[in-house]
Amino acid sequence: MSALVTPATILPNRPGLMGRLSDFLWKHPHVFLAILLGPPVLWLGIIYLGSLFALLLQSFFSIDDFSGLINYEFTFATYRQLLSDANFDIIVRTVTMAAVVTIFSALIAFPIAYYAARYAKGKWKAVFYLGIMLPLWSSYLVKIYAWKLILAKEGILTWAFAKLHLLWLLDGWLSLPIIGGNSLSVSYTGTFLVFVYVWMPFMILPIQAALERVPGNLIEASSDLGGTPQQTFRHVLFPLALPGIVAGSIFTFSLTLGDYIIPQIVGSSRLFIGQAVYAQQGTAGNIPLAAAFTVVPIVIMGLYLFMAKRLGAFDAL
Repeated sequence: MSALVTPATILPNRPGLMGRLSDFLWKHPHVFLAILLGPPVLWLGIIYLGSLFALLLQSFFSIDDFSGLINYEFTFATYRQLLSDANFDIIVRTVTMAAVVTIFSALIAFPIAYYAARYAKGKWKAVFYLGIMLPLWSSYLVKIYAWKLILAKEGILTWAFAKLHLLWLLDGWLSLPIIGGNSLSVSYTGTFLVFVYVWMPFMILPIQAALERVPGNLIEASSDLGGTPQQTFRHVLFPLALPGIVAGSIFTFSLTLGDYIIPQIVGSSRLFIGQAVYAQQGTAGNIPLAAAFTVVPIVIMGLYLFMAKRLGAFDAL
């Protein structure tokens, strides 16, 4: 019976250009797949990977100190300049801020995500998603400038501290070295607060998705076996939620690492990597050094993603 079934029986040759084209694509699925994937692959290869390769290539050039022109000769001089005290301080400052923002975002996001995953039902889960997603619908710049007004010396936060007779506490915090300043809007503390606020949804949602996959009977079994809440969290809940935490950290860490608008508007005069790239590429015209600065977060995130993949973080995205 199967011998009577031929390609002509399943799909007879049809007249016309479109019919012949359809028959050809049906008989040659690899050609059809190449047509479908060709444009996005070319876009990814030429526009994205090509621009990254050009960026990497420019980082191995140098700039002439006298003429200000780019010297198109292969050299590691730009990377030696990148590791100078001033530039290395920018890298350390940015990576430290990204790590601190990621850690505190995870600490704040975990109980919120846990409540949403274990207790929020029906309309309350809808309210949860609305509350998390709503800040993402507003303008990025509007949120940052709103926070600058909130954190300013004449802002609502200072007013609240004054009403609570806690201005001494705020002044004492602002007097601390490194993290302090004239006001929260021109300090690392203010920069940290805005970073945490802006990127928090990107941490909550992956953790909530990971916690929803944790079977409730595992937690009950831990309790039945005599496990305390602390032991249940440490040995059952946290290991199963870890991929979601790492997945959220990918967003918060990478977005903080490359952002230059928040430190530009809320923060001190000390540069972050994004600001250094903008300054070197625009004001100073030192494109090789700007390219070398951009290679730093690419390398860091490449290593970070490799470790995150080993921890199963991509399963929680």
